[in-house]
Amino acid sequence: MEFLNFWLSLFTIFLLFNLTLAHLTNHKDFLSCLSLRINDVTLESRVIHTSEDSSFLSILNSSIQNPRFSVLETPKPVSIITPVQATDVQSTIKCARLHDIHVRTRSGGHDYEGFSYIAKTKPFVVIDLRNLRSITLDVDNRTGWVQTGATIGELYNEIGKLSRSLAFPAGLYPTVGVGGQFGGGGYGTLMRKYGLSADNVIDAQIVDSNGRFLDREGMGEDYFWAIRGGGGSSFCVVLAWKIRLVDVPTVVTVFDVAKTSEKEAVRTINKWQYIADKVTDDLFLRAMLQRSNDTAVYASFPGLYLGPVSDLLALMEEKFPELGLKSGDCREMSWIESVLWFIKGESMNVLTERKRTSRSFKGKDDFIRKPIPKTVIRELWKRVYAPEARLAKIILTPFGGKMSDIAENEIPFPHRGGNLYEIQYLAYWKEEEDKNKNDTKKYMRWVESLYDFMTPYVSKSPRGAYVNFRDVDLGVYNVGMNMKTKYEEGKIWGVKYFKNNFGRLVRVKTSVDPMDFFCDEQSIPVMNFVDVI
Repeated sequence: MEFLNFWLSLFTIFLLFNLTLAHLTNHKDFLSCLSLRINDVTLESRVIHTSEDSSFLSILNSSIQNPRFSVLETPKPVSIITPVQATDVQSTIKCARLHDIHVRTRSGGHDYEGFSYIAKTKPFVVIDLRNLRSITLDVDNRTGWVQTGATIGELYNEIGKLSRSLAFPAGLYPTVGVGGQFGGGGYGTLMRKYGLSADNVIDAQIVDSNGRFLDREGMGEDYFWAIRGGGGSSFCVVLAWKIRLVDVPTVVTVFDVAKTSEKEAVRTINKWQYIADKVTDDLFLRAMLQRSNDTAVYASFPGLYLGPVSDLLALMEEKFPELGLKSGDCREMSWIESVLWFIKGESMNVLTERKRTSRSFKGKDDFIRKPIPKTVIRELWKRVYAPEARLAKIILTPFGGKMSDIAENEIPFPHRGGNLYEIQYLAYWKEEEDKNKNDTKKYMRWVESLYDFMTPYVSKSPRGAYVNFRDVDLGVYNVGMNMKTKYEEGKIWGVKYFKNNFGRLVRVKTSVDPMDFFCDEQSIPVMNFVDVI
């Protein structure tokens, strides 16, 4: 028996050695193919970065927006490709497919689980779209083209320079790339008025798995439907999005009210549940629980109203007097100034800074369809007192308004009418704590415990989740280690993210990328013959 084990071990080592050699050969051939297609030495040095280059790690780490994925043991790409034109992306896809190289695509690097720059499959390359970041706006027609490497902040900055009465519904954090945000949906303070970012995308330019450049007309409506909220990285590389700009008044009002006593906070959050999704869609009002220091927990209610403070105060007195909003809590300003107010930015320059965060995090989310009991709100308050929750946040984002008006199957994002709000559980910790896995596990456990506690009070069959708040705990592909097909595995979390839209996404994927070239640990699977029968 020992003799047999010896030869099995030797044979395994032999296979791994040959597999490594094959990978190295594939990568070398890939680089030769790409160099030949670029055919410009100067351009090549701007586009191709191998692990041997001195700039490689700085480029890789510059857009890792969750530092827990920058530790040494995290798998690294063999190359980073930073295209400067569409043909560079086409060449990368063609060469990668020819030489069996796995590809990940990164826009801003905010993927919750790092899928845009991490892969267990080796070798893999990262297509980093940082150089494809142009923004062209047409104020007269209220449209614009935004390349995928641009950030939300850069888009806001360009809108703010041209108009005080136009805006775009997207997220709060300026360093988030438009590629991931639009591809998964895109929350923001204008979502109750105008829906998600993806609801306001009217065209796109992509490179498909065959290296073809396509726009909406060329790709067809099913394909275009899938990339707006279905996670674009499952289907193609999106190069640019054409967006519809939206109208906002020249004067909007921002405000924030804090409740520091448990009794008052619980009472106010409880009332918030009954009105936040039902008030006029001109009002976006969040509720949050967090710590102000090592001991004090408080509830905050930051909001945006599309109108003057006088109208807001009258509205709140009628609909939500429990908040106790006063004129001193409010500030009138332009919409673009409100963007800065929410991120506590002092100047427009903040919107275009590409800073890397210094805090690691783990997040989960749920959708609430019925108000949760006061006892549950009290428990949430208590859990923020835990030592591992000193930087944590529980964020309640209101739905209703336009979010309820849009059908569940209009785009792949399905969480529409019937949802009162979405609740997110976030644990943060300092980057230096990532050096010790035991230190970070306690933060993970805090989030997992809170998620488990909320099970009876959230959406069911399926328990919904937002794909832009990606969560590997919902499952990842493990094909070959069990009796399930990739489709059967992918359906486990796919219906949580996309509900009944999952089936259509699979059909689109099977049609446009039958070889499953664009894939990751939770990507949309291809349906094989065995899945059909």
